[in-house]
Amino acid sequence: MNGTTNIKLLRRSLCSTTAHFKQQPLIPPFTSLQCGAILQSLTNTKSLPKGQKLHALMLTCGNLLRNTYLSSKLASFYASCGNMGQAHLVFDGVVVKNSFLWNFMIRGYACNGFALDSIVLYREMIGLGIKGDNFTYPFVLKACGDALAVEIGRRVHGEVVVSGFESNVYVGNALVAMYSKFGDMGYAYEVFDRMPERDLTSWNTMVSGYVKNGNPREALAVFEKMGKFGLRTDETTLLGIVSACGELTALKQGKAIHACVVRKSGEVWNEFLTNSLIEMYCKCKCVAYSRRLFDGAEVKDTVSWNSMIRGYERNGDAFESLRLFCRMVMEGAEVDEVTIVTMLTCCDQISALQFGMSVHSYLVKKGFGANVIVGTALIDMYSKCGSLSCSRRFFDDMPRKNLVSWSAMISGYGAHGRGEEAISCYHELIANKFSPDEGVLTSVLSACSHAGLVNEGKDMFNRMTREYKVKPTVAHYSCMVDLLGRAGRLDEAYELIKTIEVEPSSDIWAALLSGCRLYPNVKLAEISAQKIFEMNPEGVGSYICLSNIYAAEKRWDDVERVRAMVRKKGLKKPPGCTFVELDKMVHRFLVGDKSHPQTEDIYAKLKDLNLRLREVGYKPDTTSVLYDVEEEMKEKMLWDHSERLAIAFALINTRPGTTIRITKNLRICVDCHTVTKMISKFTAREIIMRDNHRFHHFRDGFCSCGDYW
Repeated sequence: MNGTTNIKLLRRSLCSTTAHFKQQPLIPPFTSLQCGAILQSLTNTKSLPKGQKLHALMLTCGNLLRNTYLSSKLASFYASCGNMGQAHLVFDGVVVKNSFLWNFMIRGYACNGFALDSIVLYREMIGLGIKGDNFTYPFVLKACGDALAVEIGRRVHGEVVVSGFESNVYVGNALVAMYSKFGDMGYAYEVFDRMPERDLTSWNTMVSGYVKNGNPREALAVFEKMGKFGLRTDETTLLGIVSACGELTALKQGKAIHACVVRKSGEVWNEFLTNSLIEMYCKCKCVAYSRRLFDGAEVKDTVSWNSMIRGYERNGDAFESLRLFCRMVMEGAEVDEVTIVTMLTCCDQISALQFGMSVHSYLVKKGFGANVIVGTALIDMYSKCGSLSCSRRFFDDMPRKNLVSWSAMISGYGAHGRGEEAISCYHELIANKFSPDEGVLTSVLSACSHAGLVNEGKDMFNRMTREYKVKPTVAHYSCMVDLLGRAGRLDEAYELIKTIEVEPSSDIWAALLSGCRLYPNVKLAEISAQKIFEMNPEGVGSYICLSNIYAAEKRWDDVERVRAMVRKKGLKKPPGCTFVELDKMVHRFLVGDKSHPQTEDIYAKLKDLNLRLREVGYKPDTTSVLYDVEEEMKEKMLWDHSERLAIAFALINTRPGTTIRITKNLRICVDCHTVTKMISKFTAREIIMRDNHRFHHFRDGFCSCGDYW
């Protein structure tokens, strides 16, 4: 048993303490009643050192430990203190063990993280013919749930029914909790529904069970039933319901719960409820409400900071996340794994490489360097910030790697268009005795898609089921459709979609629609777009893509028809936005932006670049401007693109030869791609650009994507 591995050491410790007491001549004798009263008091206060001294004293008195009552009390004391090694040592010395002692030991193991030991002890008790009671079963069932011992749990449930304790409310609650931990909410509800008596814990267990098992709607339904029965809610109920509202982005219900909390207490003073409300409002995209709660909280723990920081990150405001993290560190709040991972995610969102490197240095100082989850986030951050070499270096230095780590490295190669290296990394994974899972195979297929490795991708897709027994998911089909679409094999991609057993997702149709934009096919584009409109009518990207396809064919009436649909639905296309980092400060440029302090210098630099481009034969590709306007206006609109402003800013503010790293929130247009290639040549700069599809490494007039993106 885990709890009894150091019994020899414990014996030596007790013998040493006992020898100390034998040397003290003035120790008054204690009766068994006095010892029992003292032990009860020490059990209530969980004073382990004093209890150990009393144990040693009892050993010197000879007869005291032969008293079953006192031995049981002593074992119970150690169990209540969580010291199961010493508890079991005393337990083994009791000749006649009553049900009270068995129950205390079973409870001690169950409540101190030794679930399997608790189950083993229960089976031993049953084997000796001692029956369980209403004090035994709640903790045995808890242990079964914690250990995910499904078959044993069902067997114990049967024993509960036979012994007649199923109607006991505490046993019933334990059964509901156990099945919730098994993820079997259907059976949990059956037990709950059959309970002749339910208390608030019964209802709360159902609410939290549904929330934890991803059924927030059912949690709200149980909560509504509680109201019909006139039950008063408590903190546990409200925590569960607030979480359910967050998962459903049910802002209206969430506000009602918030109002209920305020009515109950006059203010949100409980830190757990405050944190849950902050999380709920963030998930409902009401970050301002979250911030108001956060700023008003008297006590801010790590969870409070993490919820707020992660809320900004989830809602696309990486800048505010970074600012809040700096404040968190300055105020001395404790940073944990979640904080670090969120910060690294923020850095990769806006390609803040220098800030990310500072976070890396900070986490090493704080001792997070060997953490696999943090390490994987670092691999992802470096690759998404454009430094694939740093990503690989850290990957190679990781003492432990899991499949997610390998997947992150393979994805990094894929996003940078280095498909051959991605496949090589995959073969390394196999050589290291890992068996690829769904995530790894998705990363490999995506890498093949970005690099145009059609044959390699098809081969990997065919081997998934045959060799690795992995059934293709929607993500795998989406990668394959994207792979075929990028290669111009649109009909083959469409036929593959028809073979999918389940309903194709909007992502699959979006991959085909994207292929139709690269290799104009209006018929398939219209089919794909219509499917997406039905599944995701609020997704503005598909409307824009179809409009662009019509514009490329100069079907302006159809362009206006699609744009009218967008206006009618109240949808808005996100403006083009590009980020560039300079001295750990990230600068953001919008299309036609003139708000930057260096605007005059930036536009002067753009004018100079335009002249130099014309000298080397540049001719604008105005097909990227999808408006029916004069050619001269189209050329002017091209020069307002955010990535050109960012490049001009970087050229002004960095030394010759410095690599420029920029990130754009949309796909780079054809003309900007051409211009950036030419700028990289006559400025002798490497320009690393990440758009919302992949990375482009521009060097000496060429791009790593081979003009395939």
